[in-house]
Amino acid sequence: MNFLLFSSQLLIFLLTLSNSASATEFKIKIPRLSPTGAGLTVDHELETSFSWLSSPLSTDYNTFYYTQTLDHFNYNPESYTTFQQRYVINSKYWGGSKSSAPILVYFGAEAPLDSDLNIIGFLSENAIQFKALQLYIEHRYYGKSIPFGSWDEALKNAGTLGYFNSAQAIADYADVILHVKKILKAEKAPVIVIGGSYGGMLASWFRLKYPHIALGALASSAPILYFDNITPEDGYDTIVTKDFREVSENCYQSIRKSWSEIDKIAAKSNGISMLSGKFHTCKPLKGPSELKDYLEYMYSVAAQYNRPPKYPLNQVCAGIDGASVGSDTLDKIFAGVVSYIGNRPCYVNQPQIVSESAVGWRWQTCSELVIPMGRNNNTMFQPAPFNLNAYIKQCEDSYGVPPRPHWITTYYGGHDIKLILQRFGSNIIFSNGLKDPYSIGGVLENLSDSLLAIHTINGSHCLDILRANKTTDPSWLVKQRKTEVEIIKGWIATYYADLATIFSK
Repeated sequence: MNFLLFSSQLLIFLLTLSNSASATEFKIKIPRLSPTGAGLTVDHELETSFSWLSSPLSTDYNTFYYTQTLDHFNYNPESYTTFQQRYVINSKYWGGSKSSAPILVYFGAEAPLDSDLNIIGFLSENAIQFKALQLYIEHRYYGKSIPFGSWDEALKNAGTLGYFNSAQAIADYADVILHVKKILKAEKAPVIVIGGSYGGMLASWFRLKYPHIALGALASSAPILYFDNITPEDGYDTIVTKDFREVSENCYQSIRKSWSEIDKIAAKSNGISMLSGKFHTCKPLKGPSELKDYLEYMYSVAAQYNRPPKYPLNQVCAGIDGASVGSDTLDKIFAGVVSYIGNRPCYVNQPQIVSESAVGWRWQTCSELVIPMGRNNNTMFQPAPFNLNAYIKQCEDSYGVPPRPHWITTYYGGHDIKLILQRFGSNIIFSNGLKDPYSIGGVLENLSDSLLAIHTINGSHCLDILRANKTTDPSWLVKQRKTEVEIIKGWIATYYADLATIFSK
């Protein structure tokens, strides 16, 4: 389908959904867990450019479709409904089925697979030394892997959305992996699953649920402990605050002061108009919360994806700190916006095409991925405690069904993880960059000899699995990637040794 036509149809459908589901604004804000940051910019020109769609893939990547079962866990007649799930194979460096060369599998997450194919580098850059087959699998309900024939039908109501969850997704991955191994006669090939962010959670959970299929997992920036109050609710924003303060105390203080300044101006008779003019908004602000939401989102994205060579967090603070002499607090804040976004005719409430990732993430966080995020007085933001009852009500108003805030820890675990997981888990790398706000919910210490935590002090979200850049990658990042590769090599060597022992008997 033509992408612009698809986007227009999706936007119309979403407007219909929002009008029918709830007359109130959907206020739940859990930052996306995208490994790449695609679709997360606060600028509409960047948001809608989708440059990765126009970047042609190498001819080494071949696309296939697997006839996937809608429901893996029930035996109702509708459970046997199928849909076409997209997966991509790159066999350029594969040693072949007779060599028992490994299969590196990338788990797509809450976005079409296209962006990851161009940006994720861990598989393609290490396939040659492993002689590995590369397999990329798209998550159900995203990209071209849409059940029920179309987005309109797939998102129709909670009845069709009910098959949209992580347990079904990793069961999909199991099916596709076994299918590929069978058709390639590579049943003995060891499988290493790799994912970033939500995909990293899926990779770690897959290793725990399907150890007979995956030999090991690399879970990059996977906040598997940000559920069920295991992690403090203000953890994310505490890290954002720490990141900004480390870059510039003046920048941090300006941001912290700006919220009350916005409120002070908004309280004036013509205050909203003044704020609209000061921030060059694309249309008049509806209220101060619209501006605050924009700024909060910008700061969060800048911190989460503060990666070389641009380091967006530094760009924001450079603008704030470099504002002209005599600038007041909000002039400085606007200078930070311009420094980060660039010169634009207008800012803040730009017209936007609603992405399928945003729609899908909204459902996922309103069903099972309930990440309790709130703020207290210890961050640079205004306090906003997490209210579970309000959260549940908004989700019920939108979808007609309540979320299950305790299901993730019930199904996958999380409480007392060091005590429990070391007894039955193995071969998982939990990698994190401590500048990433989501790292607060990650595994940051070794749980056993084979459940390993690798973190870098200056790393950001999923940086280790992105394409390498020999010019701008810092030495600590190069070292982190090499360490991960050596660990995986050890898993594979042990597997081959065990395999040889079994067949020699």
